[in-house]
Amino acid sequence: MRNLTTLDTASASIPSGIGQKIPHESAERHVAGSAIYVDDIREPQGLIYAAVIRSTVAKGKITRLDLTPVLHAPGVVTLLTLDDIPGITDIGPVFPGDPILTSDIIAYAGQPIAVVAAKTERQARQAARLAVIEYAKEPPQLDAEAAVAAGELVRPSHQMQIGEDIDLALSSAPIRLEGKMYVGGQEHLYLEGQVSMAVPCEEGGMLIYTSSQHPSEVQKLVAEVLHIPFNRVTVDMRRMGGGFGGKETQAAPWACLAALVANKIQRPVKLRLPRIDDMVMTGKRHPFVNHYRIGTDNQGRILAADITVIGNGGHSPDLTDAIVDRAMFHADNAYFLSNARIQGHRARTNTVSHTAFRGFGGPQGMMIIERAMDDIARHLGCDPLDIRKRNLYQAERDVTPYHQDVDYAPLHQIIETLEESSQYWLRRAAIRDWNAKSPVLKKGLALTPVKFGISFTVQHLNQAGALIHLYTDGSVQVNHGGTEMGQGLHTKVSQIVAQCLGISSEHILVTATRTDKVPNTSPTAASSGTDLNGKAAEQAALILKQRLAEYLAQTLSIDVEQLRFADDRIWWTDTDSKHFAEVVQDAYLARVPLSATGYYKTPKIWYDRTQAKGRPFFYFAMGAAVSEVLVDTLTGEYRLLQTDILHDVGQSLNPAIDIGQIEGGFIQGMGWLTTEELVWNPDGILLSNSPATYKIPAISDAPPIFNVALYEQPNPEATIYHSKAVGEPPFMLAISVWSALRDAISSLSDYRISPDLDTPATPERVLTAINALRFAAKEAE
Repeated sequence: MRNLTTLDTASASIPSGIGQKIPHESAERHVAGSAIYVDDIREPQGLIYAAVIRSTVAKGKITRLDLTPVLHAPGVVTLLTLDDIPGITDIGPVFPGDPILTSDIIAYAGQPIAVVAAKTERQARQAARLAVIEYAKEPPQLDAEAAVAAGELVRPSHQMQIGEDIDLALSSAPIRLEGKMYVGGQEHLYLEGQVSMAVPCEEGGMLIYTSSQHPSEVQKLVAEVLHIPFNRVTVDMRRMGGGFGGKETQAAPWACLAALVANKIQRPVKLRLPRIDDMVMTGKRHPFVNHYRIGTDNQGRILAADITVIGNGGHSPDLTDAIVDRAMFHADNAYFLSNARIQGHRARTNTVSHTAFRGFGGPQGMMIIERAMDDIARHLGCDPLDIRKRNLYQAERDVTPYHQDVDYAPLHQIIETLEESSQYWLRRAAIRDWNAKSPVLKKGLALTPVKFGISFTVQHLNQAGALIHLYTDGSVQVNHGGTEMGQGLHTKVSQIVAQCLGISSEHILVTATRTDKVPNTSPTAASSGTDLNGKAAEQAALILKQRLAEYLAQTLSIDVEQLRFADDRIWWTDTDSKHFAEVVQDAYLARVPLSATGYYKTPKIWYDRTQAKGRPFFYFAMGAAVSEVLVDTLTGEYRLLQTDILHDVGQSLNPAIDIGQIEGGFIQGMGWLTTEELVWNPDGILLSNSPATYKIPAISDAPPIFNVALYEQPNPEATIYHSKAVGEPPFMLAISVWSALRDAISSLSDYRISPDLDTPATPERVLTAINALRFAAKEAE
């Protein structure tokens, strides 16, 4: 009898479910306000509220700590200090360096010192302000370049290279250019802030409700700070109101603190950070300083490249090692570098520990090579698109600096298609004409590609599990290790299971992510949520499908290959069938097990860090965007007029969700590159600490003409239904906006000068670049 679990379901026809524009499973609840987030869970009897007492200086030592006024404040139930922790006190997710509380050394402004718990949230927050803390202040280190020069690193530097003598290749190139740029960080600004609720259980256990992208890590760390076995801690996570990477590692401290207080007083405890505390106390996208030296031939093809990226890690390692690695992996973006040396440094500074953010270092790494493309074009008097196309990966020029082969065909097809559909060259001519006649308002245009590797660069994270139950009424419950943060993961997983079982996704419920159902899960990050958990759910569904098929085939005395699962029925001829629910009921009576687990691990991936060689990515997702801007050269203000996007999603599981992710990723990327500015004062205090001082894009910032299309070509790799990840790659399409701004500024020199424009490219920075270019143009005359 043929084993259905080995069938290539991806090669089968795609019925309703997969490929359909099914709405997000919680869309109506989101709109109606009935979706349950952690802070909406019905509060248990006796709940106590916690607030964090944090440092107000960025570097130094505590010389006096008097918490007596806090303890005597109205409503206060207890205080938690470092001495109250029964287990570990360092909760660094990969490497040590993240003390959960401090009693002496201060490494950044906002560092937790103690926790106060009171009968109301207001009482807890008011009491926290009464702490008397004195410090011996020291000058904070806030400059990443200076930190690297002084050897202040959170992790050792790393280098990858292709080619033998990079310096010789550079010195012998006909054209040599170099450039440097600062790439700003970014606040996650998820709508739901950091929040956790801890409920003590029997036998010294703890139930944790948390807004986290990594429930298993929260389970592990809570158990370790409480000094109890992992199996005594259960983490429940139904949904997040946004994460973007900011809740991958940095949701854990608040869960641990809530659990510690709950354990101390044996009462439920909720800890929810106020927005300002959240912004001050949690890490951001890493700011970077990047530098290139490049040699090209007379047509602008790169012959040699020496690229350095410096990631500002903040005070501790967190995920900085892997993030800078990914910046290095993506410093080539879509371009072949035959001789290249790429160095990555991880600076230690006195700020919050910077952490994962959509793209995980990839966007910061891409920025320097895209700057180089524009610079080469201006030097040669070419259109930047021509230079980009000449340097694309292509035949016999298809190996990355880390020695992975690139399937480059989609890159060329996407760019050629978009070039035509967006009427790039017609618009380029019209813009040149406009700029020649308009003395103040200048337009800019840019087409930039994206090649983004998909997989966790830490190999063991590329695995997932799922658990599926069939109930006797034919309904299906699915649990998997991924977390839902608005991206539609649960919707896609329900479609996958529906496809496997031949039933409507309406009969499928994907439940909250829980560590007591699927253990040892990976974080929902690296665009891998559907790739990993979808495959695991498919495996579990196929096991159940096999059991049902074997049972029914035996009762009908037919071969299992005659059975077809479709339309909520199981068919053995074109006219004979049984309802799916009826077969499940009969199978139960026949004692067929109706629950199964599935497991998946990504194949083919490996990376030897000692050799800086390997295949760290299962495949690449690709795309391109054309953006047009209008700049006021007297004020530096600008508008995005139009964006056209063509993005590679493989065979789309859900085009509506995929397009939504592309649109959202692009707008968030545009915010990172234009308006979202992190500002610390010289004392290391974050000034951009609220939505009043930190500007994310509004709907008015979206381009009035916004064309998004899917490049639907099945992924040649055996991903789930040959789809491709869509969470992170579209973020980097926004580089086209920054490049278009540079294009508009360059028009002031008749496109002879490539302007310096660090990010975020605020109107102030745009005006500074305009004035610098005008001065340079006059000097050149």
